[in-house]
Amino acid sequence: MTIDFDTIPASIRKPGVYMEFNTKLAVRTLPSNAQSICLIVPLDEDATAVAHVPGQVYSADEALAQFGVVAQEMVAAAIATYRFLAISCVGVTVTDGQEPDISAALAATAMGKFTILVPAWFSQAAMTALRTHINTYTDSVEQQSILGVGALTSTISAATAMATALNSGPITLALLPGTASTSRQVAAAYAALIASEEDPARPLNTLVLTGIKVPPIASRLGRTEQETCLANGITPLEVGPGDQVQIVRAVSTYTKNATGATDVSLLDLTTMRILYYFRQACRDRIRLRFPRSKLSSRTPAAVRSELLDVAKKCEELEILEEVDANAGALIVERSLQDVNRLNASIPADVVNGLHVFAGRIDLLL
Repeated sequence: MTIDFDTIPASIRKPGVYMEFNTKLAVRTLPSNAQSICLIVPLDEDATAVAHVPGQVYSADEALAQFGVVAQEMVAAAIATYRFLAISCVGVTVTDGQEPDISAALAATAMGKFTILVPAWFSQAAMTALRTHINTYTDSVEQQSILGVGALTSTISAATAMATALNSGPITLALLPGTASTSRQVAAAYAALIASEEDPARPLNTLVLTGIKVPPIASRLGRTEQETCLANGITPLEVGPGDQVQIVRAVSTYTKNATGATDVSLLDLTTMRILYYFRQACRDRIRLRFPRSKLSSRTPAAVRSELLDVAKKCEELEILEEVDANAGALIVERSLQDVNRLNASIPADVVNGLHVFAGRIDLLL
């Protein structure tokens, strides 16, 4: 091994003892996974906030003063579900009661490092704009970790049409027919629950949307209807013990691949969250260890060692599994087209949630 110095030149001739501090090896842990929400809301006429400028709020009253009544409604629902939430809003000017184009407001959130975006509108136009924004800023260049959250309180058919049109791994759509709460309150509460769970691999099953009004019995989703939801990329909400609304199973709207074949690779929302987290952990480690590295014959092995260490630490936290079994597929090699580039193939066997237990009772006489 050779020792590289950042601040001590090799050309020194004057006798002395020269020491520098190296912090590149200091961090050996994984990054945290703190979540933050941004609500895209209409601006009231007397709101103090400026359109398309995100601002953090700490209470429903503050949201009302800065943005308006819709922001107040959504922030109240979110905080009721998870009171330690980091929540911001970005306002959209609405004229003549028309639904606005939220693209500019979404673009204004791009540098805010928000992990969950929730619009106040759940039309196909608004949700498609959300999908376009997420696809742009979660790609392999921008590499942000963004989830989009929506909700409907109408019918399975309406939710199925929406989910089918979106077909997006980072977007999740909850359904609670018949509730007296608004769809934006349901979405805000659902988003707050997602933010409350920083372990990306842990399922959200049974978590309670505090404050969301229980629908009448006739409107509640039955077992068969819940299965229909889950098969069509919809997160069903049900009424659990204590007459509280809770998550059945959080899924993404992605159900079909580009050829139209059924694809369950991103069924559970945890899968997308794990991929986001593991990507961030790998990026952080490489940027910490090799900020000014030379690309020599030793570099690929050193980079591979760091990536393998990240994967093993994720395995310790039960985020990934079978790391040793898949280690042979972890390849780091020089690019054949760019002399300054390393390419890597990094296997990620995600830990799945325990959603179904099947047992057989054998009667013995």
